Amino acid sequence: MFGAALSDVTEFVRGIDLSQLASLLSTANQALAGKDYKRAHEACIQALQGYGPNAEAYFLLGVLTAEHDNHAKAVELFDRALALQDKDARLHAHRARALLASNQREASRLAALRAATLGPKDALTRDTIGVVFTRLGDHAAAVSLFEEAVKSNPDHADYQYNLASSRQFAGDFEGAKQAYRRAIKLDGNLYKAWSALISLETQTAENQQIETLTRMFDTSEGDEDRLLHLGHALAKTCEDLGDDAASLQWLGQAKAARKVSLDYKPSADEAVFAAARQSAGTGATGYDSERPIFVVGLPRTGTTLVERILSSHSDVASVGELANFSTLCKQATGTAGNLVMDAPTLRAARLADMTSLGKSYEDSAAHLFGDAPRFVDKMPLNILYAGLIQQALPNARIVCVRRHPMDACLSNYRQLFATSFSYYNYAYDLDDCGRYYLLFDQLCAHWRASLPADRYMEICYEDVIADQEGETRRLLSHCGLDWQDACLDFHNQTGAVATASSVQVRQPLYSSSIGRWKRHGAALDSLRAVLTQGGVLDDAGEWLRG
Repeated sequence: MFGAALSDVTEFVRGIDLSQLASLLSTANQALAGKDYKRAHEACIQALQGYGPNAEAYFLLGVLTAEHDNHAKAVELFDRALALQDKDARLHAHRARALLASNQREASRLAALRAATLGPKDALTRDTIGVVFTRLGDHAAAVSLFEEAVKSNPDHADYQYNLASSRQFAGDFEGAKQAYRRAIKLDGNLYKAWSALISLETQTAENQQIETLTRMFDTSEGDEDRLLHLGHALAKTCEDLGDDAASLQWLGQAKAARKVSLDYKPSADEAVFAAARQSAGTGATGYDSERPIFVVGLPRTGTTLVERILSSHSDVASVGELANFSTLCKQATGTAGNLVMDAPTLRAARLADMTSLGKSYEDSAAHLFGDAPRFVDKMPLNILYAGLIQQALPNARIVCVRRHPMDACLSNYRQLFATSFSYYNYAYDLDDCGRYYLLFDQLCAHWRASLPADRYMEICYEDVIADQEGETRRLLSHCGLDWQDACLDFHNQTGAVATASSVQVRQPLYSSSIGRWKRHGAALDSLRAVLTQGGVLDDAGEWLRG
């Protein structure tokens, strides 16, 4: 599984037949591949006790430990292995993955670079490095590694899937479809590939997979991720075929099990938003840089569109959606737990060294924006950190994207968010989406009142559609950028887009998604009541903009 080079990992031997060491390491390797963790652990310990320090044994223990989510210990074990054998790309690759899981993004990037520089030969290591680069937002570096992994092992469905996703981010939609289809051919039960492929293609009566997907869904009881992906694929198919009622019904079925197991409580998000509102106004001077532009808001409300408009400007580079600012706040505060965007961190971050925080943030993104005078970071949930951003980077621009509440909530509900991120737990129920929107709306009102108007602005998706040039001019002016016609041709930009909008933003503006909620009629009455009672809609369903 891990391609051990036993001749390179027997640094300390106590006169015992090396074949016994080889047998122990082979046993550990095979046991780990089969997820027999107890047996793998025992074999590694026997190897270390019988033969002394051994890079391969430490490496396998590190992989085992990482698979049990003890990433700090895994890093320690990989470091022990590297002290014995520092030219093994596998060790650096898995160390990079563990560092990333520990929110040590810059250390992870350096480890991944080291692994790539060593020229990994096996497909697993190439794929591992590619995944790390993808999660760090460096999609250009990732795609070549995925290509190499597939070239080394073309019959591995997961490698094909990762390659397809990377191609989709890069705008190579035909190449992405080809790799998704190859993944499905290799593993017909790879539900992630099914949902991704269907999201890329408009389904028709002649070209749809309802029967296959329904059969797979019906045999997926107890597997929440599988139900989510397949249910969303069926919902997308029904929507494409014009059956909006069936689409909404499939979304409900897809999310039902996850909703129950999460037992989501809006009070948890209420505490986070309350802490965010208290985070501005300490008078800190911060780091003097005009380079960053933060595009924030709710997901699926036009943030990617605004980012693409800005990054079409010759002075602006896109760094994608970075978790760097919130991660650095977490590191600066040292608050307990593995959540980054949580109330304790937001509260504690008010006491951080803002100048250091601002500089560390910009330094952490430098490898992505290069020598560009400006760069745009489109992490929607940085809306929670707007007060801290303004203190750490007082000359940065913050652009908050707004959208009609009903369309915003429906779009969040329709989106298949990464289940590993608890920040989107509200999106499994339409009414919870409405309650989350009200928290967001209240926070926006707070930022409008408390942040400098020349640093924080709001722009509405519907206004951009109605008056593209006028709103683009207003946007560029706020960001201190001169006018460039290229900003109207954002859809021709070739940079990577690692969001659910990767297809849409490569098309000219269209208005078909405005008022989508009206197609569902009475099915959204409960959501509408939540938003009306919350004061963001009038009785006719019109948006009462703040």
